[in-house]
Amino acid sequence: MKKIKQNSTFWIFGLHPVSAALNNPERVKIEIRMINDSIFDKTSLKNIPTKIVSKQELESLLPPGAVHQGVALLVRPLELLDLEEIMHSVTTKDKSVFLILDQVTDPHNIGAILRSAAAFNADGIILQDANAPEETGTLAKSACGALECVPLIRVSNLARAMQKLKNENYWIIGLDGYAKQLISEIKFPQKTVLVLGSEGNGMRRLTAENCDYTIKLPISDKMESLNVSNAAAIALYEFNRK
Repeated sequence: MKKIKQNSTFWIFGLHPVSAALNNPERVKIEIRMINDSIFDKTSLKNIPTKIVSKQELESLLPPGAVHQGVALLVRPLELLDLEEIMHSVTTKDKSVFLILDQVTDPHNIGAILRSAAAFNADGIILQDANAPEETGTLAKSACGALECVPLIRVSNLARAMQKLKNENYWIIGLDGYAKQLISEIKFPQKTVLVLGSEGNGMRRLTAENCDYTIKLPISDKMESLNVSNAAAIALYEFNRK
């Protein structure tokens, strides 16, 4: 398994993201800062160095306007995950779904998609490493704890990753506003990969060509498309419902 750079750190903030990180044994925790000592009890802190600070001191560590709820946890990024290992870990499941995000770069959107992936039991989210944001407090906050429980898999080449999934009998289904078939008209395979492109340009040509087929969401012509995180939530719901 590829290792992350051990000297990189960032602050996770907000009650749910911090609580999830505290409960994740794979997350390296360095120190926690709180505006009072009643936010988390000593048992949940597990001997993590703790400092009580003023609200102003806490906010100086975080992005402007961060909704911190009085707590921030300094952590290291999670170790990078291997796609083959994750696929192997879900081979006994009756049904499995992964998401591929093709050049989705907004950490708020990726965080929201992580949250939906956790809610609908997705097995992982696959990103192209060169065009995806790193772990940050903003991404963790948007994910509301899901960053700690949904595998975020970074790959160097999406087309190769798609072929690996096909070799394990996954069907690759792209979401495309110009597709002829509606999502309501298909029966999802038991092993499915949902591919979503960036809001501006959608899937890139090579990514689209590697899909087995494409589908679209039935939306009003008053809007050209949905936010990618909303589209992901609907597609995951439909996969689970069927």
